[in-house]
Amino acid sequence: MKSLKIDIYSDVVCPWCYLGQKRLQLALEGLSDKIAAEIEWRPFQLDPNVPDEGYDTFDYLARKIGGRDQVSRSHAMLKSLGEEIGLPFELEKAKVFPNTFAAHRLLHLAGQEGAAVQDKVAQALFRANFVEGKNVADRDVLLAIAADAGLPGDRVSAYLDSDEDVAELKADMDRAHSLGITGVPFFVVDGKYAISGAQNVEVFANALNQIADMK
Repeated sequence: MKSLKIDIYSDVVCPWCYLGQKRLQLALEGLSDKIAAEIEWRPFQLDPNVPDEGYDTFDYLARKIGGRDQVSRSHAMLKSLGEEIGLPFELEKAKVFPNTFAAHRLLHLAGQEGAAVQDKVAQALFRANFVEGKNVADRDVLLAIAADAGLPGDRVSAYLDSDEDVAELKADMDRAHSLGITGVPFFVVDGKYAISGAQNVEVFANALNQIADMK
């Protein structure tokens, strides 16, 4: 059995990150007799300049990708790709495109409790945004996700109210840019092998196989 450390650079409002992490998960499940992976979620903000109140999702995306018709086509494609691997998308529900810094702070705090807790929070943030249409910048949404993951509410609330780990989180984001990461999802295996984008399951499996064989 080979052990791999996989850092996932992502943003919780990136649908390709939601898709890519699921494809990675399926690849790892298919390699479970050969590879044991430790996953760590790393922060990346697609747009750190989103105001605290957020933007109207469809207006924002229309400006970004070329109009509302293009948004509708993109959503339909993502929903179809999700259906292929049992990953639900209800993209029309999300009315607010949020600033994700607070969500990344919650993920960072969850990581201090271990990989399993952090992964549970990551999955819940994706699900809240892409399936339930919730605003993942909303304090009550974050506290509910934290509680479901077993994190103590008083600790989470005090943490989000403080500046604790803010400098560290910003340094992590700067580190991503220094590595040349300009888009997500981006996967770094054992600190030196990169897999960029929401590759299909076979591509992930082949890449991980090759990396394991080199160890």
